[in-house]
Amino acid sequence: MARAKKNLRKSGRRHPLATVALVAIGLLVTGAAYAGFSQTSATAEIDLTSPQTIEEGKKLFGANCATCHGAEAQGTNDGPSLYGAGAASVNFQVGTGRMPLAFQGPQGMVKPKQFTEEQTLQMAAYVASLAPGPALPESQYLQGDGDIANGGQLFKINCAMCHNVAAAGGALTQGKFAPKLTGVAPTHIYEAMVTGPQNMPVFSDANISPQEKADIISYLKYIENEPAVGGLTLGSIGPVAEGLFIWVIGLGAIIGLTVWVTAKSN
Repeated sequence: MARAKKNLRKSGRRHPLATVALVAIGLLVTGAAYAGFSQTSATAEIDLTSPQTIEEGKKLFGANCATCHGAEAQGTNDGPSLYGAGAASVNFQVGTGRMPLAFQGPQGMVKPKQFTEEQTLQMAAYVASLAPGPALPESQYLQGDGDIANGGQLFKINCAMCHNVAAAGGALTQGKFAPKLTGVAPTHIYEAMVTGPQNMPVFSDANISPQEKADIISYLKYIENEPAVGGLTLGSIGPVAEGLFIWVIGLGAIIGLTVWVTAKSN
């Protein structure tokens, strides 16, 4: 037995499990590379101006969206016209799961997507073919490598009154709300700025240039990934949470200390 093992080592043959380990490592590396690459390459693989892509999108639209938006996307009492909505609006609404609506309410809710990225882009191509509208953002503005300081200033001036200075979101009127912006894909942040979904105003290139939009995205990704240097954020919703903490914890501690001192003095 010992001689067999010695001969195996001398022959230079690999252990039987070595091949399995190499294959497993290769699959992990390939999967990680594909996950990072697919987000940026999916749009490039689909020609939004192709008649075939537009036709596929029209079929998907007719089967899933026409009930509310009309057979020709002209709009109905249950849904607005999509003429001029552009590819960016479709990619945002469908890509975040807001559309199709789960139920009628003050605004569409984020939920698991019902369509693949390819199907979403096909529907976006169809709607974009109906009339000019906001196009999908260029990848150069989605890298998160813009001017963070300028992005922070722009965000505080234009966005913080609804989304909170820490992008934690906030309540609006009549059951509406501005959603938190952490964990949102750069593509969807950009698309929201150029399309103005639901309660949000439209920030055209005349208001905020594409590079300034890239700076805002860079700021949002910075505050999302950086740790809170001030300690507990308490939800980052401002004085309401901080005041509640002071009253409940701070005042409770004072009362407890008072009771303890009184009991000791007796």
